[in-house]
Amino acid sequence: MFATIFLQASTQESIMNMLPFVAMIGVFYFLIIRPQMKRQKNEKKFQTTVQKGIKIITTSGIHGKIVEINDNDNTITVETGAGKIKFERSAISMELSKKYNTEIKK
Repeated sequence: MFATIFLQASTQESIMNMLPFVAMIGVFYFLIIRPQMKRQKNEKKFQTTVQKGIKIITTSGIHGKIVEINDNDNTITVETGAGKIKFERSAISMELSKKYNTEIKK
């Protein structure tokens, strides 16, 4: 049934009808998907290169300073105002000083 419908419509009309959908997919990719993938890639790279003594922000919004890195079980210990808390390495979001540097430049 669909084959007869497509055969009845001219090929130029069907291409023109599909053009807005293709354009929407392109816009979604370049404005939403691609920047998110880039952000995730940078975050993953930062998580693997963290060092003792830097100030960080976790994904849950906790600010602190890394005091210990344990590579065996992939955890870090963060010193906050409330004390020391143990986190998974994947819970680190960004370096605190870089966040404030980018806000000042804007």
